[in-house]
Amino acid sequence: MNLSFNDAELEVVRLAAGREGMSPVSWAGRQVMAVAQHVLVPVSRDAGDVLRELVQARVHLRETVTALRALTADGPPVAGLAETAATVVAQALGAVARVDEGTVQVMRERRPRS
Repeated sequence: MNLSFNDAELEVVRLAAGREGMSPVSWAGRQVMAVAQHVLVPVSRDAGDVLRELVQARVHLRETVTALRALTADGPPVAGLAETAATVVAQALGAVARVDEGTVQVMRERRPRS
C-alpha cells in the first residue's frame, strides 16, 4: 500500500511519530490498523478540537481533585478545611463526570464517514 502526503501533512505525521518515538512509516501503519480495527475513530477537525478541549478539561479537573485531596491528607486539620475541601472534591468529581458524558456524546453524534 502506498500513502502520499503533501509537505504540511507529512510534517504533521513526522511530528506525531517523533512524539511516540516511531518512524513516520510505522506510525502511519499503526494508525491505519487502528482505524481499520475500529480502535481509533476518525473525527472531523471541529469534533477533534472539541474532544481535545474536553480531554484537557478532564485532565485539569482530575489534577484539581488530586490537589484538593492532598490538602485534606497533609498537615494538621484547619477548622472547616476538611469539610470545604470535601465539598469542592465532590463538585470537581461531578464536573469530571459531566465532561466524560459530554465527550461520549460528542463521539456518538459524529457523522458517519461516507
